[in-house]
Amino acid sequence: MHAEGYDINDTHIQSAREEGARRSYQDPMSIDILSLGDSYTIGESVCDTCRFPEQLKSSLGAEYSEQSEVTLEVIAKTGWTTTNLKNAIASEDPSDDFDLVTLLIGVNNQYQGKPFSVYEAEFVELVTSAISFVGGDKSKLIIVSIPDYAYTPFGQSGNRQKISAEIDMYNSFAEDYANENNLSYVYITDITREGLEDPSLVASDGLHPSELAYRRFVERLMPIALEKSSR
Repeated sequence: MHAEGYDINDTHIQSAREEGARRSYQDPMSIDILSLGDSYTIGESVCDTCRFPEQLKSSLGAEYSEQSEVTLEVIAKTGWTTTNLKNAIASEDPSDDFDLVTLLIGVNNQYQGKPFSVYEAEFVELVTSAISFVGGDKSKLIIVSIPDYAYTPFGQSGNRQKISAEIDMYNSFAEDYANENNLSYVYITDITREGLEDPSLVASDGLHPSELAYRRFVERLMPIALEKSSR
């Protein structure tokens, strides 16, 4: 059983969409999204509008009136570890008035063989920073699980079992921390584990998720994002 976002039932999704449809007839809204991460957030090897934050922005925009505005700021780069993201945040110094923030980080800690203790400490620091960017309202943070690159052509060159086990370890820590602190956690790793049987889920580089995979991420993110952006 995974935390909020993984076991959303159809009634939950429909009620969130109905609520969004009702809001679309009300006063125009401005929704500012901040997405923090690495290559999975920047959308390595897919078009700019194909990455999941852009698809999330578009999907949210479609739920509101035409006069509403949804903006997106992304702080992410291919290869970033938790340390790199921390340093980038310190350098860019985002504002504290975002309406929604997403955090997906950790795969490069695993890939580069960084001590797990570094992730444990810096993930918590990043969560604290992320919450500060939504004015201290932790209900407006969505933590996204780490994809599993063992199920890609690139991943075949390594020890798949070891990769998956380590990705599970990272995700379990993040999920447990989310549960303990009443934070939203969306599990998408299982989608990426279909990558070998369904190559359309893998980008042309043979490593990163495709536009289709990101679309499926957003299907899980949307019900929660709708609730959070309406508060």
